[in-house]
Amino acid sequence: MNKIYAIYDDEEILLEGIKKLRSNKIKIKEVYTPFPVHGLDKVLGLKFSRLGICAFIYGVFGLCFAMAMMGYMMIIDWPQIIGGKPNFSFMDNIPTFIPVMFELTVLFSAHLLVLTYFFRSKIFPGAKSKNPDPRTTDDKFLVELHVDDNYSDLINLIKETNVSEIKTNDEKDN
Repeated sequence: MNKIYAIYDDEEILLEGIKKLRSNKIKIKEVYTPFPVHGLDKVLGLKFSRLGICAFIYGVFGLCFAMAMMGYMMIIDWPQIIGGKPNFSFMDNIPTFIPVMFELTVLFSAHLLVLTYFFRSKIFPGAKSKNPDPRTTDDKFLVELHVDDNYSDLINLIKETNVSEIKTNDEKDN
């Protein structure tokens, strides 16, 4: 499989170049930028992220865990009268349990969401860096394209997008 790396100097030129490539039905594998580029996700046609849904589910799980934990510890296992509140009912003690429920909801949501993001993005500890050009962490914008046929036509199309540099990398499929 042939890889083509188109390197741009400016984010506006990058966006216009990607629009031109996508209008010609060219599939873009990855884009590397030194900072978030506003509107890049729309130009690439990326789908809506479902991480917000995961955060909600993890938060509900944390809330349920907090309610079960406090119900067991404060009502069943070791009931105590705290601040004159009765200790025989969960519902009577909810005002005192709210801070703990909130904190465990946030804790579960945040930590599990970070783990989900790392797993989904394949950037877990020990993962090998996939950045093809270290200049993309400083001031360059790189578009990675995979191509099997029409190699020279694609190179000519990329040159029409005001690209500053084109690199190629031929490698075999594993």
